Amino acid sequence: MAEFEQPADPDTGESHRGGFGEFGGAESGLIDRAFREQIVLVGVQLAERTAEEVDANLDELERLVDTAGADSVDRIVQRRDAPDPATFVGRGKADEILNASLEHDADTVVFDDELSPAQQFNLERILGRTALDRAAVILDIFAQNATTLEGKAQVELAQLRYRLPRLRGRGRQLSQQAGGIGTRGPGETQLEVDRRRIQRRLARLEKDLRGLRRTRLNQRKSRRRSRYHTVAIVGYTNAGKSTLLRRLTGANVLVEDRLFATLDATTRRLPLPGGETVLVTDTVGFIKKLPTSLVEAFMSTLEEVAEADLLVHIVDAAAAEPEMHIDVVRSVLREIGAGDIDELIAFNKSDATDRGTVRRLLEHYEGSHAISANSGDGVEELLLAVGDRLRHLTEVTELRIPYSRGDALAAVHREGEVLSETHDDDGTLVHARFDDVSRRLFAEFVTLGSEREDAPLQ
Repeated sequence: MAEFEQPADPDTGESHRGGFGEFGGAESGLIDRAFREQIVLVGVQLAERTAEEVDANLDELERLVDTAGADSVDRIVQRRDAPDPATFVGRGKADEILNASLEHDADTVVFDDELSPAQQFNLERILGRTALDRAAVILDIFAQNATTLEGKAQVELAQLRYRLPRLRGRGRQLSQQAGGIGTRGPGETQLEVDRRRIQRRLARLEKDLRGLRRTRLNQRKSRRRSRYHTVAIVGYTNAGKSTLLRRLTGANVLVEDRLFATLDATTRRLPLPGGETVLVTDTVGFIKKLPTSLVEAFMSTLEEVAEADLLVHIVDAAAAEPEMHIDVVRSVLREIGAGDIDELIAFNKSDATDRGTVRRLLEHYEGSHAISANSGDGVEELLLAVGDRLRHLTEVTELRIPYSRGDALAAVHREGEVLSETHDDDGTLVHARFDDVSRRLFAEFVTLGSEREDAPLQ
């Protein structure tokens, strides 16, 4: 497969190697820069939002900016009924933001809400500096953290989709002038050349990712043939998913106390206390206002979640709003077609949270567990619960095996989980749980109306 080269800047023809909000493939970012940019944060309290919600959003945006490698030097909040169509905040507030930027010598202004291309252009003209939104910051962080070929391609695809409608021309001086009769005029502008170049790059990335998606599909088919149940670890970013995977399986995955430290899905085998083996996958974390372009670009990775038998939803119990984190994750799960998959909630970092808060969360979310992926507290109980959930997802099949087929009875014990076994004049009556492959092996012994949700234990 061809190497994913770093595209040139359509405005200068040069390749980007850094710069906040400048998208030049999966290597853009701030961490290696000689200085940390100074950022002014802007939030808008619309009619449907509370002041506390806006403050919490700005706190999270400040963490995002810090993760991207910049420093927040001021924050400005405006109350208004609806966004201004031209500048999102209105001309008066834009002038206030300009004064704050000059006072702190800020390089960039970051808005917590998505800006339209026109709003971004107007703000940059007024402010005389870069104006970005939350989506641009998240894309920049993803670009810094992408390590695999697929991850870099997915991030670049999302970046280019974000950038395409925000291209701006630099005037008629860059037009391709023609010299013949009937051909005089502005010709093809540099903006159109840039747009066509990005569209070609998008088409190539999409083609390459389709190939990688086929590879993932074949891997999932292979895992299904292995007859192992699959478990996906999901959760808000920095909830502790990779820490849990490392504790469970010893996987050599990056574990850091920062947002979006892990982007690439990692799958490992995990033996459960009951003796069965499952495949557990760590996935990219979710966050509020996750850019749609990222969800679309990472769809092949997120399909690992949609194909799982069980979701282990890790929640940071020490977070300011764990309930909001749960709602955000469930919203993204519905968006990727995983909203109906059975979910087991585990409140992580319970050792760093007061007991009253943990108790309240456990009571509110029935069947949830309190764990510490760092120390291992509660992890064994979580694994027992995972095994129980997976067993209940498998239908109970009733078999009648003649006494002359002792080999088949032995195979039942090998291939499935026997719940009960009784004997009568006609043979051995067995209630057992099987996967789809094993159930077909014993089709000749299945009794009529045998598949039920459960069967009495003897």
